[in-house]
Amino acid sequence: MTNTNQINTQDKINELLEVVSHLRDPINGCPWNIKQTHLSLVPYVLEEAHEVAHAIREDNPDELKEELGDLLLQIILHAQIAKEKKSFDLTDIVETITQKLIRRHPHVFKNKEKISLKEVEDRWEKIKGKEKPLENSKTKISDRLKLKIRTQPSTKAALIISKKAAEKGFEWNKIDEIWNKLYEELEELKDALKEENRSEAEAELGDTLFTLINIARWNNLSIEEGLAKTNKKFIDRLKYIEENIEGELDNQSKENLKKYWKLAKINLKH
Repeated sequence: MTNTNQINTQDKINELLEVVSHLRDPINGCPWNIKQTHLSLVPYVLEEAHEVAHAIREDNPDELKEELGDLLLQIILHAQIAKEKKSFDLTDIVETITQKLIRRHPHVFKNKEKISLKEVEDRWEKIKGKEKPLENSKTKISDRLKLKIRTQPSTKAALIISKKAAEKGFEWNKIDEIWNKLYEELEELKDALKEENRSEAEAELGDTLFTLINIARWNNLSIEEGLAKTNKKFIDRLKYIEENIEGELDNQSKENLKKYWKLAKINLKH
């Protein structure tokens, strides 16, 4: 039985679909919306996803509501563009993800059995593998990894690779081994920088970051959350300096900037 809230939600979604359709109307629509393509919207999808993550970290319900709406708009825009090309529409998107969720959760929708989180993750990967088989490949693990990381930022991709490698036996025995590897990579990075070999230095920087990511994995630390906290902390300190320093920031001596940086650390307590 459909309740009033479900009807209201459907009405609101239909209204949003109509608004986006009008915006995309080639005669009476908005010039900016009309010229957008799947490809041109990629930066906006990523930006809105990051805005949603920021609102979650700030624990701001009003901001989160607004940013989720902005992200939903991106999905609706892509659905409208696809509909105009007669490739798919929002109904197809919803049906595809609904069937995927049912298919990949047989313990909920089919067998109705209680299983552990680890079993859920293992079954998910097995079902996913059956959906997109690589029967003729002799390098199935690396092939699947390539597919999985192709749209991920490098830090997330490194974590995905590390986790899968660890599952297959490519793992350190103890955390001290990873710390030793980090020190080794740092020395190699310094050597490459001394030799002014840009390509080699970038490769060594990558090795260093990859090792740091493994330290985070071993200690169950979030790379994204850690860096987000550092970014916020840096901006807060910079704001403090701007508010308290005499004159323009870029006209200050190094000594004065260091003094105010220390004051920011003391007064902000982070």
